[in-house]
Amino acid sequence: MPEFETSGSTASPRPFSSYELDAAYDEMFTADGVARPHYAALYDRLLSLPTDELQRRAQAAELSFLNQGITFTVYGREQGTERIIPHDLLPRLIPGSEWAIVERGLAQRITALNLFLKDVYHDGRILAAGVVPRALIYSCRHYRREMRGLRVPHDIYVSVVGTDLVRLPDGRFAVLEDNLRVPSGVSYMLTNRQVLRHVFPRLFRNSGVRPIDHYGQALLATLRKLAPAGTSDPTIVLLTPGVYNSAYFEHTYLARQMGIELVEGRDLLVHDDVVYMRTTAGLRRVDVIYRRVDDDFIDPLVFRPDSILGVAGLFNAYRTGNVALANAIGTGIADDKALYAYVPAIIRYYLGEEPILPNVETYLLNDESQRRYVLEHLDQLVVKAVGESGGYGMLIGPHSTAEQREEFRQRIIAEPRNYIAQPTLALSRAPCFIYGQFEARHVDLRPYILFSGEAMLVPGGLTRVALERGSLVVNSSQGGGSKDTWVVDQ
Repeated sequence: MPEFETSGSTASPRPFSSYELDAAYDEMFTADGVARPHYAALYDRLLSLPTDELQRRAQAAELSFLNQGITFTVYGREQGTERIIPHDLLPRLIPGSEWAIVERGLAQRITALNLFLKDVYHDGRILAAGVVPRALIYSCRHYRREMRGLRVPHDIYVSVVGTDLVRLPDGRFAVLEDNLRVPSGVSYMLTNRQVLRHVFPRLFRNSGVRPIDHYGQALLATLRKLAPAGTSDPTIVLLTPGVYNSAYFEHTYLARQMGIELVEGRDLLVHDDVVYMRTTAGLRRVDVIYRRVDDDFIDPLVFRPDSILGVAGLFNAYRTGNVALANAIGTGIADDKALYAYVPAIIRYYLGEEPILPNVETYLLNDESQRRYVLEHLDQLVVKAVGESGGYGMLIGPHSTAEQREEFRQRIIAEPRNYIAQPTLALSRAPCFIYGQFEARHVDLRPYILFSGEAMLVPGGLTRVALERGSLVVNSSQGGGSKDTWVVDQ
């Protein structure tokens, strides 16, 4: 057990007696147990606070989440599916110098992916050049033939992106996956900040934490730029699947932050290829829809005819240019985990630049040699279904049983295109306050990018935490939680 210390601190290290360092990169401590410079003030503050005071603050934070109704839904559970989002008391700190690299890297990535989506649905130059295989695109279940040749407002396919980042063992950030369809979680980033600012008020004031409170207005400005030509004061709505959706709290929260109407499919109608919202004062034209409904359910006349979540005729209004959608229909091809492996090549093709943020090594299982290697090393790798999210459809080899590995072996053999594999990463770890002790838990980071021709990030993101000891699964649907993320100037 290393001796935890920091310059100028003589406080007892006892609160960290259960804290362990291992081969994983630790966000707070160097390998010899010294607090990193940007964590020093937080470390000193934690040493100075009695455990019962920290417990009191943790309870106050939990009560705040409860009173605000900050919840998410877990599907497939027999007992209460509505949960308070698990939250850790301690913020995760990122120095401004590291954030600058993240910001440039994600701006580069989303710019290239937007150009890729435009190209795939129009000229297909990157496919003709063989940089990305045609079969990969046309076999993707999120590819929408209906979008071929359709011009989207200002050629912007993705306005809101949540990209998952992890630390490599040397401390560099790498991209684990992109979320371009209907990325969720930004409300937890914002509410975490509201709560932590009150839990550690003096530390927050003195740490030079960069603000994120302007995200709602930045999102609104991004959506306004999508409005059809000639619309000076666009009406914008947020389309939700309804109260039973896992992210319904987020939908209501963001609509309130932006000052726009939260609507369900039944609140909208289409007449003469124009979308209207039903109001107590009559019909009101809608110009921009921030949709939190998947492609399949957006319009029963074009996609799933059994959908009651969407709006009949919406796609025709969209195709005519009378309404804008964020994100555009068909962006899911860039969400595909198999396509992810080609993003570095996509960046080079469209921008003529080397990727600023690397990818994690990825095995494509429709390649025979890569598939053979993965099948022989299932106990060492992470296998993911290409179209799933939330931690579903995943095998973590080192933590799996022989029965689970055999099940995935048969799945891969039956549908190799549907899976990819990656090395089991030693996700970086950060201190958490658990049962009255500071313990290390694995974390990742999901920053949120807004794109309206240029990329904009608020300085921070959703740090997701694997709250169970030794777990690598950070998804809230699988037992994970979240932390506030402070970007600080050293």
